[in-house]
Amino acid sequence: MHRFSIAALRVGIVAVILFGLFGQIVVIPTTAADEVDRFPPYAPFAAPYVAVAIVGIVCVQVALVAVWMLLTMVQRDAIFTPRAFRWVDTIIGSSLVATLLAIGVTGHLAVTDIPSPSDGMEVIGALAAAIASVGVGAAFAMLIVIMRSLLHKATELQTEIAEVV
Repeated sequence: MHRFSIAALRVGIVAVILFGLFGQIVVIPTTAADEVDRFPPYAPFAAPYVAVAIVGIVCVQVALVAVWMLLTMVQRDAIFTPRAFRWVDTIIGSSLVATLLAIGVTGHLAVTDIPSPSDGMEVIGALAAAIASVGVGAAFAMLIVIMRSLLHKATELQTEIAEVV
């Protein structure tokens, strides 16, 4: 992989991690506080949903750190080694945790009577977004599992070729 591509990907990873930190520290708590000020019956739901949102972003950040480590392995031409599986497994684990969080939110929104300031469309929209998050998270985890199996096969083939040569 070209050095420029790796450097560009690393810049993007740093930007997304910093943007996530800004969201965790400023945007999510401020938005939750504003919603509670605007509609006080949301107060019991604010802290749990803020915690879930922050942990969800942490899952993305953990996956990005794992991608950074995989990029380092690509740069050193060591991607087809057993150490790479640890980082791929980290990506799979973080995506599964995020998907489980989305399943929890979906279940909670589906069974809890959350008060709504007008006609309840906010709750329906949030439920739709949570369902979409579950689908996307599950699809991403399955994709990475497939990519892991391809990495495993490529690692085996490289080992065999190295033995022959």
